Amino acid sequence: MKDSLFGKTLNELTSLAIELGLPRFTGKQMAEWLYQKEISSIEEMTNLSKKARELLSSKYKFGLVNSTKVQESVDGTKKYLFPTVQGKFIETAMIPDDDRKTVCVSSQVGCKMGCLFCMTGKQGFQGQLTAGEIVNQIRNIPEWHEVTNIVYMGMGEPFDNLEEVLKSLEILTSEWGFAMSPRRITVSTIGIVPGMVTFLNQSEAHLAVSMHTPFDDERQKLMPVQVAYPLAEVIREIKSWDFGRQRRVSFEYIVFKGLNDSPRHVQELCKILNGIKCRINLIRFHPIPGTPLEGTDENTLQKFKEKLNEKGILTTIRASRGQDIYAACGLLSTKEMLG
Repeated sequence: MKDSLFGKTLNELTSLAIELGLPRFTGKQMAEWLYQKEISSIEEMTNLSKKARELLSSKYKFGLVNSTKVQESVDGTKKYLFPTVQGKFIETAMIPDDDRKTVCVSSQVGCKMGCLFCMTGKQGFQGQLTAGEIVNQIRNIPEWHEVTNIVYMGMGEPFDNLEEVLKSLEILTSEWGFAMSPRRITVSTIGIVPGMVTFLNQSEAHLAVSMHTPFDDERQKLMPVQVAYPLAEVIREIKSWDFGRQRRVSFEYIVFKGLNDSPRHVQELCKILNGIKCRINLIRFHPIPGTPLEGTDENTLQKFKEKLNEKGILTTIRASRGQDIYAACGLLSTKEMLG
C-alpha cells in the first residue's frame, strides 16, 4: 500500500526527495503543492519534471480522502464522516457562527480513555490518525477556504497521539503549510501531563483542559485518567506556565444534574484556579446511550455561570449546536459502524 505525501512535514518531504535522488528543493515544491494549491494529484505538480512526478507516483499517493457522508443541522452546523483504515470512521464538525467557521477535528479513531460521559469512549480505541488524516479533515471539506478556527475536540485524546498531532499543527501553522495563526487553534486534553508539557513547549496553540469537577473523587468516577494524572498535577503544571494576552488556557466543564452544579463546586473551582488567568467553558450535557448522567437544568446552569463570573473567573456557556445531527462526538460514527 502506497504511503501518502499529504501529511508529511517539510523536513520529511525534503528527506524523501533526497532519498529518491531528486533535488533538495523538491521538498519545498511538494509542500507548496500539497498545502497551498488546489490540486489533488501528484501529476498536477507541474514545476516538477515529468520523470520526478512518475517516480513519486510509483511510490506514493497524494493522500486526500473524501468524506462519505455529511449531515447538516438546522443551525448550519455540518458533520462530515471520513473513512479510515479497516472500515472505521471519524467525525469532523464544521460550526458556523457569524463571520467565524470553526472546524472540530478528530485525532484518533475511537478513544481508550473511557470517560463516562463520552460516546467515543464507548467505541473503545480503534487506532491512531496520521497527521495527514487529521489535516485532511480541514483541507477536504467544501468550506476549507473559509475556516477561521480549528479545535482538536473531536474523537480521541490528542496527547495520546502526540507525535502526529504535533506534525499536523506544524503543517497548519508553518509558512510552507497552511500558514494559519496558532492563536486560532485550540487543542483539548483530559490532562495527560507529559503530552501537555511537550505540546506547550513545541506549539503556540491554545490549550483547553477537560475538568468537569474540581473534586478528585467525582472526577475519578467520570474520568479514569484522574488516577494516572490527578487534577492537582495538571493544575500545578499549568501554573508553571505564563499564559498571557496571546496564549489562552481554558477549562471545559460539562454541567451534570446533581453532580457538579452546586455552590461548593463554584467555591472549589475558585480555590484551585486561583492565580491562573483562564476561562471556564460550561457545556450543556445531552444524554447519550448507556450512561446515567443527566444535564443540569437551565436555571441552575445560568446561576452557576453568574457565580463564577462574580468570583472573577471569566465563564461562558457554550452554545449547543447540531443537536439534530448526532452532534455529540462519536454518535454518528458509532451509528455508521453498527450499520
